[in-house]
Amino acid sequence: MTTFLDLGVPAVLAEVLSSSGKTEAFPIQRDTLPDSLAGRDVLGRGRTGSGKTIAFALPLVARIAASSTPLTSGRPRGLVLAPTRELATQIAATIEPLANAVGLRVTTIFGGVSQRPQEQALRAGVDIVVACPGRLEDLMKQQVVRLDRVEVSVLDEADHMADLGFLPGVTRILAATPADGQRLLFSATLDGGIDVLARRFLSSPVSHEVDESSVPAGEMTHRVFLIPGTEEKTALVRELASGQGRRILFTRTKHQAKKLAKQLTAAGIPAVDLHGNLSQNARDRNLAAFSAAPEDGGVRVLVATDVAARGVHVDQVELVVHVDPPVEHKAYLHRSGRTARAGAEGTVVTVGLEAQRREIAQLLKKAGIQVEAESVKASSAAVDELVGPRAAHRMLPVTAPASSSSRVRSGGSGGGQRSGGGQSSGSGRGTQQGRAAKPGHTAKPAHAHNPRHAAEQASAAERNPQRADGAPARRRRGSRGRGAGQRPAAQ
Repeated sequence: MTTFLDLGVPAVLAEVLSSSGKTEAFPIQRDTLPDSLAGRDVLGRGRTGSGKTIAFALPLVARIAASSTPLTSGRPRGLVLAPTRELATQIAATIEPLANAVGLRVTTIFGGVSQRPQEQALRAGVDIVVACPGRLEDLMKQQVVRLDRVEVSVLDEADHMADLGFLPGVTRILAATPADGQRLLFSATLDGGIDVLARRFLSSPVSHEVDESSVPAGEMTHRVFLIPGTEEKTALVRELASGQGRRILFTRTKHQAKKLAKQLTAAGIPAVDLHGNLSQNARDRNLAAFSAAPEDGGVRVLVATDVAARGVHVDQVELVVHVDPPVEHKAYLHRSGRTARAGAEGTVVTVGLEAQRREIAQLLKKAGIQVEAESVKASSAAVDELVGPRAAHRMLPVTAPASSSSRVRSGGSGGGQRSGGGQSSGSGRGTQQGRAAKPGHTAKPAHAHNPRHAAEQASAAERNPQRADGAPARRRRGSRGRGAGQRPAAQ
C-alpha cells in the first residue's frame, strides 16, 4: 500500500486526508504526485472518478503554503480553471480543508451569480482561486484580479473546456500567468486542442496516463434495456428510479429533466432536477438534497442534463440511467462516470426503443463498451433484480408557486453570465439567491416543502377561517377587517 506520506506529501496535509478516511493513494495520485510535488509540469490523464482532484490539490496547496510571496489584494498565487460552476464548487470543497490546515484562503469565481461578493473576496486577499473562464476574464478586464503572481496553474477537465469552446479564453488566462510558474493539466481524455495547450504552456511536462479506457470494466456494469414504445419506457424509467440507493437519470433537454423530476415526485419518488435553467441557489439546494441522506430530508433521485456529467461528484451513486441516450460517446462515458467512483461498484443502464437498437449499438462501440441489448418490460425479472428493494414512497407537500415579484431569474452555465444578487460559494457575504448551503445544513430541494410556508399558511387560515365544507367564510361587503387588526387573504 502506497501512502501519501510515502509520496512526499507534507504530514499536515496527509493528516487532513487521513481524517476523512483517505490513506492509500490511487494510481493517478501515486503516479503524478512525486513529479508535481517536485515542481514539474504534469500532463495527467485519468478516468472520471480516478482521484484527479486530490492529485492536483496536494501539490497546489503544498507549494503555495511553502511560498514566501505575501498575500496581496486581487493577486492570487494559485489558480484552478474548471468548465462548470458545479465542478468549480466541488473542487473548492476538496481544496478548502487542505488549505485551512496551512492557513490559506480559497474562493470560487463563476458566472450566474452576482460578482460583488467575488470582488470583495479578491480585494480582501485570497491565496487560491477556483474559477470558470468566462467570469474570470470579466474580472481581469475590470482589473479586479491580476494573475501575475500565480505560482501554480491547474487546468481540470481540459477536454470539456475544448468541447465547450473555452480554449481561446483559457489561452488568454494562462498567458496572463508567469511563464516560469508550474502548470498542471488534468483530463479524462487528451485529444482535441489539448495538445496545443500543452505544447504552448507546459515546460518539459511529465505525462502520466492511467487506465486505457475512461470507464473501468471491472467495477462498472453496463446494461441496455430496450422497450417497444414510449408508454412502456415511462413505466420502466419509474421502476428504475424506485430503488433505495442514489441514482442519476440523464435526459437530453432541460424541459425533459424538469418534467421527469416532477412526474417522479408526484408518483411518490422524490426527485430533484439539475440543468442550465436553474438559478445557482436552486442548483445548490438540489445538489445538497441529493447529497443528503433521506432521513435528513434528502432525495435519492437526481434528473439531470449533461451539465451534471462532469460537475457532480456525489458518493455512493449506485445507478446511472441514460433515459435519453447521448449523441456522442464522450458524453456517454462522462455521464456513466457518476457511478463506480473511487473503486466502488455501480451500474449504468441505457434505455431505448427497439427502433434505436442500431443507434445505441454504434454509440457503445465508439465508447469501447461491449454489451448485449435486452428486450424488457417494467415488470421483467431482469429489471426487478437490478432495482432490488424499493424505497418507501413519500408524497411531498405541494407549496404555492412564488409570486412574480419574488421569482429568481436563473443564470447561465459556465462563466461570464450574471444575474441579480447572488453569491459565489467561496466568498463572504451576499444575498440569499447565490448562497451555498452551510456546512452541516441540509438544504431542501427546490420544490420541497418549506416549514416556513406551512406557518404562513396556518396564519392565513386563522385570518380567513373556513366553513365546515372547506370554503372560505364570507366577510360582510365593505368590511376590511381593520377593526380587529386583520386583513383579507391575498387573492
